Amino acid sequence: MLGLFVAYLDRTTLSVALPGVAEDLGFAGERFSMTAGWALTAFLIGYAVANFFGGMLTRNIDAKKVVIWTFAIWSAATVYVGFTHSLVALLACRLILGLAEGVYWPQQSRFAKAWFAPGERTKANAVVQYYGQFGAMALGFILLTPLYNMAGWRVMFVVMGAIGLVGIVPLFIAALRPESEAPYAPASTSGPRHSKPLTFASLGGYPFLLLLFSYVMQGMLFWGVTLWIPLAVKSVGFSGMSQAVASSLPYLMAVVLAWPISRISDRTGKRVLIASLGLLIPGVLMMLLPTVDSGYAKLALITLALGYYASSYSPNIWSILQSTIEPESIGSASGIINGIGAGGGGTLAGLLVGALYRNTGSYMPGFVTLGALVILGGVALLAYGRLMNTRRAAPTGESTTRNVRV
Repeated sequence: MLGLFVAYLDRTTLSVALPGVAEDLGFAGERFSMTAGWALTAFLIGYAVANFFGGMLTRNIDAKKVVIWTFAIWSAATVYVGFTHSLVALLACRLILGLAEGVYWPQQSRFAKAWFAPGERTKANAVVQYYGQFGAMALGFILLTPLYNMAGWRVMFVVMGAIGLVGIVPLFIAALRPESEAPYAPASTSGPRHSKPLTFASLGGYPFLLLLFSYVMQGMLFWGVTLWIPLAVKSVGFSGMSQAVASSLPYLMAVVLAWPISRISDRTGKRVLIASLGLLIPGVLMMLLPTVDSGYAKLALITLALGYYASSYSPNIWSILQSTIEPESIGSASGIINGIGAGGGGTLAGLLVGALYRNTGSYMPGFVTLGALVILGGVALLAYGRLMNTRRAAPTGESTTRNVRV
């Protein structure tokens, strides 16, 4: 949780620092929206590639070793940004950040699968991943904005990279334990590791594609809003510290809602239904943005949409995945889904919001478009639930779906 907290702070530094970075590196003015869009999404391009391949390439390496080395690499790249005067170097470091965090991310599902009982995995995912992730998003703008205003963007990048190098990496070395000691580790960890080949069937077959589509749509919602939210809230009337607080509110809402919804999900087993509503309801809320004029009303809709989505969809989708994928394929499946969904979907969304802003002068048309797309993701996930219920009822599907409650 602490590791992911710092990882997400490292991701959001550029969103906070963009005005100062643009001035110092020479892309303020007419070049801003296009260059800023590429600077923000360079991370996601590396993230998409590394998630997709990183989960597969690290199947036979202990997750503890993977997270230590990847954290050290991107922390060093973050420190370097604080000293660069080159836009190319900035883009390269953001790409390295994405590549390293992309390999890091699939290990989270390996930890949750190996260390927590099946009936506790939604809560486990909420603690390990989403209190780390959304805790960082909730506090990140509040913590980073004053640091940026007081010391400048260069100091902010150096401080954040140093936290990883001298704080998190030593903590991981001392405190994390190898997967072979975990109570629910794959049986292959005690002998030849992961001897089974990765196949489409081991990923769950065709229903996996519905999960993947829903994740692409949520990736577009999350990253399309997250990459641009500091500038979006500024455009509707917030500035200074109020801008930082306004940018944090959607993620604070997620932190508040995640635990009770996770408990309901584990108790009822209705994970697919709860996750589907976590896309459908936020999609409708985002599409209501043009109907209100007040900046406070727009912020309220965005806050409710992202808060409810993050607390309902995010922890549940990984519990669903961990219940339907063969244990040896968890890391690979998580990487594929997160790489294509967050990396690919997030890149498209970041560029989409930026392009619509250039054409309209407002971030709201992009946000509305994201709302329409995420509704499609909710429909796909409902179709997945219906398909899995049908398979459960069929004798031939019993072996692959017996543990799935939808």
